[in-house]
Amino acid sequence: METETPVIQEEDAFAKFGPGEEDAPSWAGRTARRIGDFFSHEWTLAALAALVLAAIMTWPTLRYPAYQIPQDIWDPTLEAWMISWGGHAMLTDPSNLWNANAFFPNTYSYAFTDTLLGYFPLGMIGSGFTAAVVRYNIIFVLLHALAFFGAYMLVRQLGSGKTGAAVAGAAFAYAPWRLAQGGHMHVLSTGGIALSLAMLARGHGFSLRHGYRPEKAKPGWALAGWLTAAWQISLGFGIGLPFGYVLAVITVVALIGLIVRRFRSGPFVFSWKLITADVVGGVAFGAVTILMALPYLQVAELHPYAVRQEAEVALFSPPLFGFFVSPAESQLWGEAHKVARESLPWHPEMTMLPGFVLYGLACAGLIFSIWTVRQRLLLLAGVALSIFLAMGSRAPGGGRPGYLTLYDILPGWDALRTSGRLVIWTTLLLGILAAGAVSAFVEQAKELSLPRVTSRMPVWLRLATFIPVLLVLVEGQNLTPHPTVPRPPAALELAASPMLVLPSDQLRDEHVMLWLTDKYQPIVNGGSGFTPNKTQEVRELTKSFPDQASVDLLRSLGVKSVVVLREQVRGTPYEGALNASGEDFGVKREDRSDAVIFTL
Repeated sequence: METETPVIQEEDAFAKFGPGEEDAPSWAGRTARRIGDFFSHEWTLAALAALVLAAIMTWPTLRYPAYQIPQDIWDPTLEAWMISWGGHAMLTDPSNLWNANAFFPNTYSYAFTDTLLGYFPLGMIGSGFTAAVVRYNIIFVLLHALAFFGAYMLVRQLGSGKTGAAVAGAAFAYAPWRLAQGGHMHVLSTGGIALSLAMLARGHGFSLRHGYRPEKAKPGWALAGWLTAAWQISLGFGIGLPFGYVLAVITVVALIGLIVRRFRSGPFVFSWKLITADVVGGVAFGAVTILMALPYLQVAELHPYAVRQEAEVALFSPPLFGFFVSPAESQLWGEAHKVARESLPWHPEMTMLPGFVLYGLACAGLIFSIWTVRQRLLLLAGVALSIFLAMGSRAPGGGRPGYLTLYDILPGWDALRTSGRLVIWTTLLLGILAAGAVSAFVEQAKELSLPRVTSRMPVWLRLATFIPVLLVLVEGQNLTPHPTVPRPPAALELAASPMLVLPSDQLRDEHVMLWLTDKYQPIVNGGSGFTPNKTQEVRELTKSFPDQASVDLLRSLGVKSVVVLREQVRGTPYEGALNASGEDFGVKREDRSDAVIFTL
């Protein structure tokens, strides 16, 4: 019987030099790889950089977040109350969201100014005065980070390089004009604008550099863009309304462009998923806009005198000169521009400088850029138009045609008295132009490095590409004051509500609103975008409190107590209440160390 000769496999002499078989990764390995990919992704790194940069650029906001607040102790305390009330109402009684505890007995008092309602999830965390102040300071830092990140994402999606996008992000988040708005959180909250535009562009496969690429469309991103735009609207119409109209114009132009392309080039890919995302997202955006508008329409009906007048627009309209003047809070230009600022009638709303470095880079972008000549000219036209509209009634022709034309024809536009805030769009467009120049410079530097053995850019040249970013940030350095927020008087906890706290005026009432962010007792006091007639009547009559007229009025409103703050009332028309008994009018007086409490 023959035996089979075993087959000897010849060894491949080169096999040991090749890569071995990869082992199938374990669950832990796959998880670690995903985590590593996430933290090394460009968007993650950009977000982390934005957070660190925001903490540095807004310093010392986070030094004493429980005691101090940026800019001043007036409007920021009102905004801290807004965020707190939004969270409180959503947790306890959403049906009464718009009937806030301030301005008693007026209804829809939460809609007396921009509400910052979109921040309500953060308003649900913690309660009371200290939580409200800490929360405000954290959001103040985060909104700067979001502005940088949103603009970075947008300009990257449009086709810019990373360094160019960083320039645009830095300019959008830290332009000098923003320093004058340090007390207006609703004006500074612009990150959602850029972020939503970035998501919408990504979702539709659009960029400036590559045009429309249907194969790059991602419906999920498009839906996220619409939802982000809806969130931006929920922060307030002062900034959100112009954004809504810009979004409408972009939508119309995009539709016209698609129709023209259809007839020129034939059918094109536009998936049903993307159409569905746009329809669902657009409906959500429209629904949020309408729901936000309804209470404001009620306020306009109940208080017709609350509607802005053209005289207010004229009061706050900046001249062209203002776009080259820095606010006092600028570390670099504040002192140098002091004389120029004093020549402006209302410099807090007229110092509109986007940054001289940004101007220079944008001008360079008109000559040397990754954008086409046509795109550069369109961006330049957008800059010119936004400045023209931002000048309001001080534009050539007195605002017609111009800002006041929009005031006449666009629903809701007549509620916007501060035209200069359209500088947001000026800054964004200048940032895109600047990004084109910086990106072109970086690409040119890379080409110069190709003949090298390593094909890597020299370290000194790589560092040089970051100089524009650093220069933009230098112009954004702040001298913003951070005063200590007055603590709530203990007597407020003891008084029956609804209550009136004296002295009462537009600014002091903002403190009272913040002080009561624990139990949210109803108060007659209120500081906001306008003063209701009933609130003004109470303020006038109670200057002689307690007397028959003031006591009768307060009782008719349902007020149960009046708290007279000892330190604050001195030197005001309400000071006489400190020495009055009120017995002749059936009023009970109780003396406390920090206040006098009158029970009606």
